[in-house]
Amino acid sequence: MIYQPTHIQSYSQQLFDQGLIWSTLFLMGIGLVMVYSSSVAIAEAQFGIDHSGHYLGRHAAYLMVGILLGLVTFQIPIYLWQKYAIFLFLTGALLLMLVLVPGVGREVNGSQRWISLYVMNFQPSEFVKFFMIIYAADNVVRKASGLSNFYKGSLPLLIMLVFIGFLLLQQPDFGALVVIAVLVMGIMFLGGISLKVFAGLIGLAAAGMLALIYVANYRIDRIIGFLDPWEDPLGRGYQLSHALIAFGRGEWFGVGLGGSVEKLFYLPEAHTDFLLAVLAEELGLAWVAIVIVLFAVLVVRAFAIGRLAAKLDCPFAALVAQGIGLWIGIQALINMGVNMGVLPTKGLTLPLMSFGGSSIAAVCFALAVLIRIDWENRQRLRGVTI
Repeated sequence: MIYQPTHIQSYSQQLFDQGLIWSTLFLMGIGLVMVYSSSVAIAEAQFGIDHSGHYLGRHAAYLMVGILLGLVTFQIPIYLWQKYAIFLFLTGALLLMLVLVPGVGREVNGSQRWISLYVMNFQPSEFVKFFMIIYAADNVVRKASGLSNFYKGSLPLLIMLVFIGFLLLQQPDFGALVVIAVLVMGIMFLGGISLKVFAGLIGLAAAGMLALIYVANYRIDRIIGFLDPWEDPLGRGYQLSHALIAFGRGEWFGVGLGGSVEKLFYLPEAHTDFLLAVLAEELGLAWVAIVIVLFAVLVVRAFAIGRLAAKLDCPFAALVAQGIGLWIGIQALINMGVNMGVLPTKGLTLPLMSFGGSSIAAVCFALAVLIRIDWENRQRLRGVTI
């Protein structure tokens, strides 16, 4: 029988984690408003003045699909995710291979990362992030006693990571590789890997990332553009310089919703990768801070759910919950860092906010699993058999 102090009893009486639910809904709502504001000009240019809400409509549809997908996903017990972890990994690898097949994969802006579903483009790498969380969590739980041994505990998982990374680099999608590598390393750390082995893996990963940057000239150009965007503001520093202009114009409280100048074909990908810059220009640093707080609440609640799952002797659920929190937190941090000029330019969306069907669907999919873990925690505290 688990001892239940007053706050635990109160927790178990609630149906869902309120902080998690409300932070998610607020981020979705702010994203919906900003996608419309940032995409009006490009929608009118592409589809005519009568279709200024084109991207708003599609984004709203993506949100509905993501929510419906989440409702279905919530019905799946967590033990089934662990049971079929290897099949999810193989599914993700197969999808990444299909992207590279001529006639199946679709190329956009020089990258072949999508599979055309006619009504939308499907980006497998977004779901592979979740699949790798499941696979890594299962691997760590099964080999918990041997994690301190590099060859038995870490090497098999690293081989799988290298395989997935190889497929991602063929697209190329360096950003997704960075996120997935951080997720796998993070789950290994949370799972109890020895600090000595973990430090060695960090060094190996850092050396690998530097090598990948060195062998690709366009990645080197992004680093140089990041270090001094004003040296070549019309070339490699173009995106960052205009993002910084947007932040500068916004000051504390912005120029007003809809008043952005940078979204008028100056700032590339204003409704996707650089949505936060438009938000900063129109609503100011105050609303940027609100968005940061909302993401922080979401991540903190994910780790709290994982910590409780660990106390309830559910190590797999604990690692999955914290892995999902790590995913959303790291990707949001990278996107914000790129927009603010503290990280090199990288094409990663802002979770739950940026325009993009695959990203929204994948994050909603993962959050539904997180909410299911929270729900199962509460059921166990009530003594209900799952």
